[in-house]
Amino acid sequence: MGAEVETTVTGRGAGARIALAVAVAAPAVIMRLAGVELPPVAAVAVFGAAVLASVALLMWASEAARVDISGSLALAILALVAILPEYAVDIFFAYTAGHDPAYAAYATANMTGANRLLIGVAWPLLVVFAIVAVRRCGVRGERNAVTLLAHRRTEIVFLAVATSYALVIPLTGRLAWYDALVLGGLFAAYLWRIRGKEEADEELAGVAATIAVQPTTRRRGLVAALFVAAGMIILAATGPFADALVGAGADLGIDEFLLVQWLAPIASEAPEVIVAIMFALRGRADDGMGALLAAKLNQWTLLIACLPVAYYLGGGKFAGLPLDARQTAELVLTSAQTLLGVAVLTDLRLARGEAALLFGLFAVQFVLPAPNIRYVIAVAYTALAVVLLIRQRRHVPELIKSL
Repeated sequence: MGAEVETTVTGRGAGARIALAVAVAAPAVIMRLAGVELPPVAAVAVFGAAVLASVALLMWASEAARVDISGSLALAILALVAILPEYAVDIFFAYTAGHDPAYAAYATANMTGANRLLIGVAWPLLVVFAIVAVRRCGVRGERNAVTLLAHRRTEIVFLAVATSYALVIPLTGRLAWYDALVLGGLFAAYLWRIRGKEEADEELAGVAATIAVQPTTRRRGLVAALFVAAGMIILAATGPFADALVGAGADLGIDEFLLVQWLAPIASEAPEVIVAIMFALRGRADDGMGALLAAKLNQWTLLIACLPVAYYLGGGKFAGLPLDARQTAELVLTSAQTLLGVAVLTDLRLARGEAALLFGLFAVQFVLPAPNIRYVIAVAYTALAVVLLIRQRRHVPELIKSL
């Protein structure tokens, strides 16, 4: 088996939680099938709740599936499955932009928001809870940092290569077909590179653990059913949720770009971040960070690669998804933040001060929201990354060997 099981929820309790998730999603599915149209703000609530419910179902299914499959490759694939709602929302925007140019900006808004949340919020949160677990709960680990195992260099070096390429994209003014080939190829190369690598056994708890201890046939049937249910919910709720975000922005007087950039990613990333924090509280911060790194790499390669393809299939030009000045600034900022994230992890250690730095620079974006400030913050990210890479240059050869 690829996981250790700690049953903390009875069969009836697990069934109740699954039923609750389905009940939360049911109104959205019913309204979509019936063709009912809601006001934008109400639609955001109804369809957003369905997206969140689908994430919960996906997380339970993907965690329970670790009983039957193991290794780094399985973790990467399951991390991809867990963020399918994020992919669905982004691909919807890109596809729609193919025949409605007004939607072009929203695809990059959602993608950059999701990526920046992972490094600017999820990584620091993981460090905070890992330190709390060591100091107050007596679990094993460092008192002021999270240290990663050596095999995490694989994710870090692929993230570095993808970031180096992403820094060039704004110069072309579009997400082009060749970007899809390069970044999609990088993700495929990453999966090939980690094939056969083993992960530490994962301790399952809660609903996933209850499913995992079922007889093989029943367990696999339940996992499949959860995946199918989540997929149906995603298909029913993603489009209306994405449209409602745009409409709600207009109704509430909020910048639609910002609403798309932050609200949708928060909904889709939250369960995954919670799982990573639970790892940290159990003294397994490396596993939590590994999950967040896999998610970041997925979104920074395969997700971006999907956008120009979806744009073309939606009726857009083969040349690619155009980037306006605002989208370009957001992509530059996201690339610079990722570069700093790579630099911080070069020595396989994320210290308390570094986590505070990542969060502080992320928070500045909201205090100073002007588009031109994005470039100033990007310069700060890049300068700090260069300084860190110089200080930690002795670790760079080991990183490169991980390719």
